[in-house]
Order: sequence, then structure tokens, then C-alpha cells
Amino acid sequence: MAGETPPAVREHMLSPSAWNRYETCPRMYWLSRQRLPRKAGMAASLGTAVHASIEDLLLNDYSNIGNQQDDWLPEEALRVLKLRWEEEKEVFMNTPRRPKWKEEKWKEAIKQQRGGVIMLLDHVGIQGLDHKRITGALWRKIQKHAIAVEGELKTKDGRLMGRLDLLLADVNDAGEMTGWLVADLKTGRTPDKKLKTEVNRQLRLYRDILLDNNPNAPKVRTEGWYTQNSSKWPAIGENVLEQAYAAWQETQPTTIPMEPTPGQDSCGGFCDWKAWCQHWWNWRHENGTLHKDDFSDAVVLLHEFDSNSGSAVIELCEPFDGGIRAIPTGIRKSAKFDDRGKDALQEVLASKHQGPLFLGSIMTAQSTWRIGHWCDVLPWKPILDGVEYIREN
Repeated sequence: MAGETPPAVREHMLSPSAWNRYETCPRMYWLSRQRLPRKAGMAASLGTAVHASIEDLLLNDYSNIGNQQDDWLPEEALRVLKLRWEEEKEVFMNTPRRPKWKEEKWKEAIKQQRGGVIMLLDHVGIQGLDHKRITGALWRKIQKHAIAVEGELKTKDGRLMGRLDLLLADVNDAGEMTGWLVADLKTGRTPDKKLKTEVNRQLRLYRDILLDNNPNAPKVRTEGWYTQNSSKWPAIGENVLEQAYAAWQETQPTTIPMEPTPGQDSCGGFCDWKAWCQHWWNWRHENGTLHKDDFSDAVVLLHEFDSNSGSAVIELCEPFDGGIRAIPTGIRKSAKFDDRGKDALQEVLASKHQGPLFLGSIMTAQSTWRIGHWCDVLPWKPILDGVEYIREN
């Protein structure tokens, strides 16, 4: 209508994860910004629940717990973790691209939350204390060390951003603050000898944004806190803001797909957007590794499917014309769709899609290929090079 103000266009922002994705493959980064269906993962959901529960323990008001009262934290920790677990489960189950929810991972979530609490105790100089013996006074002391918990950290111009898990005060024996600690909770695999390069850079970027925003800040150090075994890993190195701004400039949004960098890191490993990119497929075909792994990605034609048993016959395709076209090879395989794999296929068929399918992480070790709950089943819809793409709202 006349006189209406058009919606504001959000300024382009770059996060450490997007920066890493761009360096792995610009096309991967570009596809990640096109509002394509994302895939939920059990590891990510578990990590989110653990993160949120530790943050709850730091932020909640526990003034009702007496100074000398103990044997309260284990039950409270389970309570907040269960709330966050159920929240994440609901989000997970409402995501069309997902495996099955693994209720058996609950014990791992408890272990990882406990690992976070152990590191918080260590930060105030306490090791080996049974969590039942944590008093109200001790926990409030830990809470007082938390300057900020779970917040968006961004530069003054809004171009660089990240999610800050914990900003904690470093305090000396006299109770005086001597510096700040940026602690990033990690529920993934513990580093081997030192932080991975991309994680080290992520933490340094948080440090450098914090210092740039607070010129009078005390000494700032950064650590990755790995809840799996309660280990802390320092991130050390020079300022990365200049590099980050250069990456921000390179990653400006475009309607033309960015160029790919095919290779083992991008096409041979994990990529959430293979169903929309012909380059992984072409790269695999050219180097002779297409359909050769025990867990393979493939573009196929579906010839037979029994909706009751999940049994099917699929025909493998190969790329033609740079991967734009799918050419049937005549090679047919018996396949079994089950669990979420079967549900996902039925959803695609119900959408009236005709033509090739993308199948991700098919188990190919047996004569009958298995497409289970962990697999992707999606229409094969590559986005073409050099052609303007208007993403869906």
C-alpha cells in the first residue's frame, strides 16, 4: 500500500562458523544462506540442551538456597537439563530433515552438563568436590564470577558477530578482578594436543571483538571448555579482526552462486547442501570415488518402492555436462528404506516430485543398500552456475 515503509534490509553479518564454511568452499557458504531446508542433528541438539542448562544454572536466582545448604544442585541440574532437553526435542521433531531422536543420549547429556559444572568449580579454585556438597554460598560465588552469559557479541558496526557462552571474571586470592575469561562451551570431540585452527580463530575473534568494544578492558584470555572430559584449552594468537573484515567483504550476498572449490574437505566430507550442488557429484565421478564408500551419497532414479516393507529398486546416475544433468547408468541396486529414511521418501513422493533423488549417507556394505534414519532423501535440484537465483522467503 502507498505510504508503507519497506522492511529494513538486514546488514550482512559474518560469524566464525560462516567464515570457516566460506574458506572450505564459497559455494557451500553461499548455499547455506539460501534458506534451503536445514538438517537437524542429534549431536547439535544435545549440545544446545547442555549449553542452555549450564547457562540456566548460572542465571537462575538461587537466593532461596541457604548458605550452608547442600545436596540441592544435582537435582536442580537435572531439572533444568530435562526442560532444555524437551525443548530441543520438540524443535528437532518439527524439523523435516532429521534423523531419529535418540533418547539413550540422555545419559551423555547428564555427563556433559556435569563436565561443565566441574570446570566452573575449577575456575574458582575448587577441584574434586562432590556436587552434592556444593552449598548455596559456593554456587552464588560462582555466579558472581559470571559477567555475561549467552549473548550476542558483535562489532560496533554490526558486521562481525558470534555467540558468547560465558564471560567470567578472573579473580586473585584477595578477591580482586584481574581480567576477563571468554569461555566457550564445547560438547564435541576433545582436541588432540591443541585446539583446531578454526576453533582457535573463533575464540580469538570473540576476544578481539570484546577488546575492540571495550578499550578499557582488563586483560582478556580465551579458552575452549570441553565438557566431555572437563578440559580447558587456551586460544592464543594475534588479533584476527583485519582478517575477519576482509572475509566479511568477500562474503557479501550475491544472487549468482559463488564459485565452488571441489576437493576432499568440501565434496568428500560433510556438506549439508549437496542436494543443491552438482560439484561434489562431478568431483566424485572424475576421481573415481563415486559410490565407493561404505556410506555413500548418490543421485538415483527410483524404479520400485513397496510402501509397506520399504523395499525398493534404485538406479544409479552419473553426472553429465558438468553435473547439471543426471544420466542413468543402467546399474540397479536393491535398497531398503526404513525409519526416517522411509518417511522422508514418502514425503518426497507425496510432493509429486518426478525425476532423480539425492540420497545422503547410504549404507552400501551389503548387497541391499540401506537408507535409514540418518540418511537424507531429497529431490535432486542443483542450482546452476552463473544463473541468478531468487531464494524463497
